[in-house]
Amino acid sequence: MTGTKTKYGKTIAAVLIVVILSGVYLWQSFQKENPLEKFASGNGRLEAIEFNITAKIGGRLVNVAVKEGDSVAENQVLARIDTKELDAQLRRAEAEVRRAVQEKNFAVAIIAQRKSELSLTKKDLVRSQGLYENDNISLEQLQRDETAVQTARATLAAANAQLSNAKAVIEAAKANVDLLKVQKEDSILKSPINGRVLYRLKERGEVLAAGGKVLTVLDPLDVYMTIFLPTQYAAKIAIGSEARIILDGLPDSPIPALVSFVAPRAQFTPKEVETRTEREKLMFRIKLKLDSKLLKVRSELSKTGVPGIAYIRHDQDVQWPEELQQKVQ
Repeated sequence: MTGTKTKYGKTIAAVLIVVILSGVYLWQSFQKENPLEKFASGNGRLEAIEFNITAKIGGRLVNVAVKEGDSVAENQVLARIDTKELDAQLRRAEAEVRRAVQEKNFAVAIIAQRKSELSLTKKDLVRSQGLYENDNISLEQLQRDETAVQTARATLAAANAQLSNAKAVIEAAKANVDLLKVQKEDSILKSPINGRVLYRLKERGEVLAAGGKVLTVLDPLDVYMTIFLPTQYAAKIAIGSEARIILDGLPDSPIPALVSFVAPRAQFTPKEVETRTEREKLMFRIKLKLDSKLLKVRSELSKTGVPGIAYIRHDQDVQWPEELQQKVQ
């Protein structure tokens, strides 16, 4: 019986030792400093700069040349709007220019005629003045010649005004032609960048209003992640601070990034910040931009909506931990 008790007591002692050792191990584990705690971190999703391809003028779509997911080059034609009505207006405007030019030529000819008439009436007046001084003509005749000169001058002034008006009409007609040509150019929708089609919003045959969206093009070399950090971290972060992004789909490949924007004002802020507790609720928007050179060789990173977590080094004296040192090659 005594041997049984002794054996039972040894078992209890062994169990207690194991429990104590486990507790010490767990306590030491909790006390061990987490290296990631020295870095500001936040969750976010990859985003990219998007360009909406919109119709500057209204009309019917006659062609949409790309599909969602297609790569496009800068100035590549993406869609076209029908221009039959614009073509007719352009032909009429060009005819107006030709008519205005003819009116100008006619005004120039009229001016030449009026100048000749003025010259003749001046000569008649000079001759009449000499004859009147010698009492060879009446005063009435002299006055008629003087009136003829004045009338010729007024007629010439009217002809000059007509020429100026014809020139203005030509300028207006040419401006209308230029406007219609610009509208024809605007009917051809081109890509502003080398990118990728994210959305195709309209199809051939649909009628667009001015400003209607046709496509959305993504810039695959301008990818970023937006996170929100509390005041205690945001105040320490500067533009250009290094960061690492770990995507859910690439947990073993930290992606290098740089802080490109720190919001000057807090968001999710109480209207009146009075206490320290309330100040701790302030959140600042931080934007992290991925390296465009990396994105050129790793196109799979140019996907919007991919979730992940970002770490920002706000203390330059702290080294990146091992799990964040490996960079995407």
